[in-house]
Amino acid sequence: MTTGERMTTGVDDGRTGGTADVASVGNEGMDGAGMSGADDMRGTGGPEGAGGRETVGDTGGTGGSETVDIPGNAGSTGGTGGTGGPGDAGTPGGAGAPPPGGAAAVEALMAAVRAGRAKEVPALLEPLDAAGRKAALVPLKALRAEVRSWGWKRWDEANRVRRALQAAGAGCHPGAAAAATWIGGRDLLSWRREDGFLVLKVLEGRDPEWLADVAGRLATRPAVAESAFGLLRGLVLRSGCPVPTTDGYVLGWVRSPNGEPLLEWLRADPHTPALVAHALAMTETPEGMVWSIGPDDPMHWPKALAALVTEGVLDRALVVDLCVSRLLRGGRPRNLRLATEMLRLVEPDAAERRARTADWVAMASDGPSPVAGYAQEVLAGLSAEGTLPTGALAEMTGGVLFRTEKKLVRAQLTLVGKALAREPGAAGELLPAVAEAFGHEDTTIQERALKLVGRHLGAVDASVRSGLAERAGLLSPVHREAAVALFGTDLEEGPEVPYEEILPPVPGPQPVAAPPSTVGELVQELLVKGLGRDAERFERALDGLVRLAHRDRAALEEAVREALPVELWEQRRYFAHSTRGAHAVLAGLLGLLPQAWIARERAAHRNKSDCLHEALSGAMDVRLWEAAELIGTGALPFLLASPTLDNGEIEPLELVERLRAYRDAGVEPAPADFAQALLRVSRAGTAAARAAGEAAELGTAAGRRLADWLGVAEPLGATVRFFPRNGDRISKKYWLIDRVVIEFTAPPGAMREFPAAFHWLGGALNSLQRQCSHWLDNRARWAGVLPVDREVLAACVLPSLLLGLEGDQQGATEPLTGLAEADGPVGRAVALALAAGLGHGDADDRLRAVDALLVLAARGDLDGGAVGRELAWLVSEGSVKPNRLADALRTASATGAYATVWAVLSEVLPQLLGERRPVRGLGELLAIAADCVERCGAGGELAGLEKVASAGGSSQFVVQAKRLLSAVRQGVGQSVPETV
Repeated sequence: MTTGERMTTGVDDGRTGGTADVASVGNEGMDGAGMSGADDMRGTGGPEGAGGRETVGDTGGTGGSETVDIPGNAGSTGGTGGTGGPGDAGTPGGAGAPPPGGAAAVEALMAAVRAGRAKEVPALLEPLDAAGRKAALVPLKALRAEVRSWGWKRWDEANRVRRALQAAGAGCHPGAAAAATWIGGRDLLSWRREDGFLVLKVLEGRDPEWLADVAGRLATRPAVAESAFGLLRGLVLRSGCPVPTTDGYVLGWVRSPNGEPLLEWLRADPHTPALVAHALAMTETPEGMVWSIGPDDPMHWPKALAALVTEGVLDRALVVDLCVSRLLRGGRPRNLRLATEMLRLVEPDAAERRARTADWVAMASDGPSPVAGYAQEVLAGLSAEGTLPTGALAEMTGGVLFRTEKKLVRAQLTLVGKALAREPGAAGELLPAVAEAFGHEDTTIQERALKLVGRHLGAVDASVRSGLAERAGLLSPVHREAAVALFGTDLEEGPEVPYEEILPPVPGPQPVAAPPSTVGELVQELLVKGLGRDAERFERALDGLVRLAHRDRAALEEAVREALPVELWEQRRYFAHSTRGAHAVLAGLLGLLPQAWIARERAAHRNKSDCLHEALSGAMDVRLWEAAELIGTGALPFLLASPTLDNGEIEPLELVERLRAYRDAGVEPAPADFAQALLRVSRAGTAAARAAGEAAELGTAAGRRLADWLGVAEPLGATVRFFPRNGDRISKKYWLIDRVVIEFTAPPGAMREFPAAFHWLGGALNSLQRQCSHWLDNRARWAGVLPVDREVLAACVLPSLLLGLEGDQQGATEPLTGLAEADGPVGRAVALALAAGLGHGDADDRLRAVDALLVLAARGDLDGGAVGRELAWLVSEGSVKPNRLADALRTASATGAYATVWAVLSEVLPQLLGERRPVRGLGELLAIAADCVERCGAGGELAGLEKVASAGGSSQFVVQAKRLLSAVRQGVGQSVPETV
């Protein structure tokens, strides 16, 4: 069952007095980052005492046995019914068989379970009949509930007891449904193979149908099937049931070879054909099947599977069918890699290729680039053989020419050219498809398509010619003369329309919806996957949590314990590095965290002096730890800092009303919450001036602080500068992150009354940043710390953006969305943040930067020239790669923001054109600039352009320089919309 899902069944799950809450939520909720694998602490894999050894049944169901190490403590024997401390060993009353008699046998079993002596459970279950086992379920369920309430200091002891509980409960439940629910319980589930062996041991002698039923139920739960694969496999082999083909079971199977040569392991497994078939169809391909060091790796799955196809172990036609079907469904390139490699190794024959022509066309048109390239190769082969219908080639051409990958587009134009050379009569059907390239972003591709049309235009009738002439209107102005020469009077001259910049609509800030008002609504919000990465929803849920805890703490506690992974919050290491979103607040609500610990965590953020990641996160976390300490008490009836607008701001008059409510209730504002409220309150406009007056009239210290804060136009400031680059890459003055100097300023005394976690805003931070290894799982909420101080916010997020320029850090530009929507002055930090985002190594990050650029332009807050000047030196020194910048600016211009992009490029190009050696990739930037000028009509001089354009040669660099020079000369005297 996936994270966030819940399933309630009518079978007893081993907890007293209730039905099974089979799969409660994972750790996603409000922290935005779930836990998986051995680190999620769901299992019982903690350390034990001194190890013992035990012989248990194997997973193969062959009647053999296996000796495994079962950690356990040796010591004196415990008394019957005692608490069974960790030093206990043996059975009560001696090391031999348990005492005879039902009650005594149950007592002996419970003593061993409570002591965590899991290896004794199979023997202690043997003397119990059905009635005795049923009787044992009552104390087992009670003990399970008790263990759930143990604190983190008893973590290791709880792990030992849970192992014993899992085995004992599995042996005592008579029904398959109840047994499966018990075995797969989230609190009992273990990743240790030996724990699965114990369960198999206690289930020896059960009816095969019963075992098959248990296996089937466990296999339907992904987390259980994957983590307890050894147990499930043992159940399958012992019962003789069909292998369960579920995602979880296959994931566990793929991880099972354990160093054994893959091909031999697959040959020996009778279930290989069924499991491979399911794996090839999975939406998320198992990691082991797509990762290897190369085809020579003995664990290379595609090569091993291809060998099994050759040997006849796997059905060739089925493998081809599954692989083609998987590619047609699409998805991330990672999940399509296995199917693509398999089709190259198990190549479809001629008949199969012809039969699937429609599939190849669909892949070439819509598939990810590697898939489209493969499909294009197949279709090119069919075309060369003369077996590709003209209609299919035309459909394929229209789809491929619409793609952005130039390599695919050029290959398609070449393919069509060859097809027309063989069959000129197909021009009437193929040339309209070729005309799709007239609107391509690359003018060189437009030129190739126009020349291809020109070579075969005489073979088409008048109606096709007219349609092609109409499509020629999409050509860049640079090709206008060639198009007129080709189409003559068929090319219609459209009316002259004044240029109009197209920018996204930017609505004003919208009011935030009210927080959840009932416990049920709040729990639903808490269960939202990725809630911690949605700043607005996170703040709403947090506000609702505090309000409901103040109003009805008991009901809220009960709902939280039922719905969320409470047992994890008892472990100190769970909160070792962060608050896990609002999980720390919830743990504080339930009283699971000692007050001294919370106070220590609040104090831990006082001295974050060398990393802006820690400084920003610390400002957020200290408020959450404060809420964890005060939630449910009279000291925190609601949050002052909850935004009222979706950009993170608080309307000033609303904050005054909140302070008035605090005053009337006799409550003093919580320091961190009030500090964050001051940083969020809007200081602009008449509302702020009015709010300052009303705040002063409240007659409270908090009111006076608010009034003083609103009276300062810009209480916070930031400056950014860089040390010159040292040519030695080993030095600390080469990479941008090591050269940037960021300084924060505030008026004297402005930050005095703020908590220590906020003092860095007044200059208490090391201005020279450093590389760090912090996990940035909350950067999407950074903008909410400073929503009305845009320049300061930009300086805060700049280090992570600079790291993204020089590394493979993904998601670094997430804060730019909030930055573009924030208020406050715009300076060098904003320009640098945009420049770094536009040059980021990840395409999705660049796209977010483009969005921010266009939003700022639409709001009238973009200084395109400043962004261009920062980009110029970043490209010149090699920190920004021209091809990445070209990709971002081409995307921006394609929206219709040609003047905006030109404002940036007009400052980038002069410095790059003046370099002694041509900058690699500059031709692309020149092409984009030429396209922008041709469309928006800008003009003027560009230093260094005429010199480059006058050089000889036909390189992209020279050709596009000539084109740009011609365009700017034609645009002289025309007005262009301002972007500043």
